[in-house]
Amino acid sequence: MMLHLKSVLTDDEVAAVRNILAAAEWVDGRLTSGTQSADLKRNRQLPEQGAACQQAQQIVLSALRRNQLFFSAALPGKISPPLFSWYEAGDYLDDHVDVALRYSGGERVRGDLSCTLFLSEPDSYSGGELVIADAWRDEVVKLAAGDMVLYPANRVHRVKPIEAGARQACFFWIESMVRSAEQRDLLFEMDRNLMQLRAEPAATAEARAALLGLTGVYHNLLRQWADS
Repeated sequence: MMLHLKSVLTDDEVAAVRNILAAAEWVDGRLTSGTQSADLKRNRQLPEQGAACQQAQQIVLSALRRNQLFFSAALPGKISPPLFSWYEAGDYLDDHVDVALRYSGGERVRGDLSCTLFLSEPDSYSGGELVIADAWRDEVVKLAAGDMVLYPANRVHRVKPIEAGARQACFFWIESMVRSAEQRDLLFEMDRNLMQLRAEPAATAEARAALLGLTGVYHNLLRQWADS
């Protein structure tokens, strides 16, 4: 499942994060390539342990905590600390698959889902699209500032070279309470329909009872499949 989440950050939050990033000191993104080739990417990243990164992280994490659609789709058990990237003309991120396990602060996070939160308006730079490979076609993603895309972490993806302007983004990984993608997708589809039904006035006692019964099925499935 790939999901476009709109307005995860408010305009004020986008501006606050941008101000933090503008005043921060950045490092060569190739220093964080780990076991993968340093030729994989050319960009800059915010040092993970720096005060600027931690301030920006808190804004993003606070926004995620209030986003019901994000919780319903991801069922997050753990969220890796958000990271921040800056791409300018000629910068890129080549085809790769995100690593399965990440360690941060002594805690292991299994990467079930990948997230990219866009911080630059799409008309402020050319190129720089996030391309997520699929068996049938590539998905090309370039979203408004404050919007986020959520997608399976096992998908090959890349960031196309920047032609002009600058692209700022936040990225992180989710260890879901429900490890199975199929089960997670079924729960999300059920929960999304339940939210729609709750938004409609229940005309009869029978309709209210049916909604209650379906809500019980959802939570019993979640109870069976989730590792808290």
